[in-house]
Amino acid sequence: MSDKKLWSGRFNEPTDAFVEAFTASVDFDRRMYRQDIAGSIAHATMLARQAILDEDERDAIIDGLQQIRDDIEQDRFEWSVELEDVHMNIEAALTQRIGDAGKKLHTGRSRNDQVATDIRLYLRDALQEILDELRRLQYALLDLAEAEAETILPGFTHLQTAQPITFGHHLMAWFEMLDRDAERLSDCRSRMNRMPLGAAALAGTTFPIDREYTAELLGFDAPCANSLDAVSDRDFAIEFSSAAALLMMHLSRFSEEIVVWSSAQFGFITLSDSFCTGSSIMPQKKNPDVPELIRGKTGRVYGHLFSLLTLMKAQPLAYNKDNQEDKEPLFDTIDNLKGSLKVFADMIPAITPQREAMRDAAMKGFATATDLADYLVRKGLPFRDAHEVVGKAVALGVEQKRDLSEMSLDELRGFSPLIGADVFDILTLEGSVAARDHIGGTAPHQVRLAIGRARQRLP
Repeated sequence: MSDKKLWSGRFNEPTDAFVEAFTASVDFDRRMYRQDIAGSIAHATMLARQAILDEDERDAIIDGLQQIRDDIEQDRFEWSVELEDVHMNIEAALTQRIGDAGKKLHTGRSRNDQVATDIRLYLRDALQEILDELRRLQYALLDLAEAEAETILPGFTHLQTAQPITFGHHLMAWFEMLDRDAERLSDCRSRMNRMPLGAAALAGTTFPIDREYTAELLGFDAPCANSLDAVSDRDFAIEFSSAAALLMMHLSRFSEEIVVWSSAQFGFITLSDSFCTGSSIMPQKKNPDVPELIRGKTGRVYGHLFSLLTLMKAQPLAYNKDNQEDKEPLFDTIDNLKGSLKVFADMIPAITPQREAMRDAAMKGFATATDLADYLVRKGLPFRDAHEVVGKAVALGVEQKRDLSEMSLDELRGFSPLIGADVFDILTLEGSVAARDHIGGTAPHQVRLAIGRARQRLP
């Protein structure tokens, strides 16, 4: 393959070797070869339809590009840093194979609209893979939530015992957050699916191209409406990175709970050995490295979002070389998000709930105190007065190290004569969760209904 620059006609001196390596992007952008070849095949097909190429030239170009794609996938393609990027490497190889017809492929386009198109095609493909992994994680959550719809554990605020809930209800909270993440990613895809190709360098082209036809061939909803905007903005990458950061934040919070739940101090779950490692010095240790690493990768994804925002913040229209720096943060975000979702979807079914430990924890911290206050309100006591009554009962329980449900009826009536024998129906953990029987509540009946609705929403 010739290393001569395809743009070298203007220049009298060769590029400095260090500058050549410094400005090259082929080491990282070659992962877009499928999208680059697909875009070129669509472009050549359109050029022939518009009689800018003849049919023989079109066929030679398409056949040559398909052969190059096969060579790349069979690791037979020689990449050259001297040819700078994925586009120039493929175009130079095509010209070497088929001659002058290869030189005609670039008619009516620029690397500016070519790379903008490649990135959108690449991100579109990646988004589908990410959404598939996200949906797999959601299904895993639904299966576990359904199995644990009646399992009781303490619900926390400020990491202090608040009220009893069911483990299934808790898991469905994560499902809902991830469902919004899926909506954001899908929404991002719809805005991204506009085609830059045909914008050329910045002003469009003098050739009679058919951008609508090329967009149809590549599965875009429409061409970008303005040539300057098409080649210069990367807001679609920033929007994806923002949605990715939110999703990683949710995975990080969930990871934190898995780390806490699997600790000896909580013991709510046992995590499969497949997702843990040992210590080099402490033989008893079983470390939840996978959720910890996801928690750490979240900061990395946040950094990429700010990198892209900073990259774009001072660029005048239209294209600038700065935008070569958009790919590495975007690619790394895609890789880490996809990997985190995959391992999470595999990890959830490997969780074994420790139901007795969850229940024992729910018995501590007076989790049914609010239920007693609600009981008194239903008996006619104003809530603020009921709050004070229950606070005194809890104070006695703290002093004597007894839960409200362990007190006698006479003891409870000492705090309020409104308390009757039926109070013990609501002071039990099962009674507490069952009483919250409304949409969004923690009652097992409502948890199962929520799971059913969620399964209907998922594709």
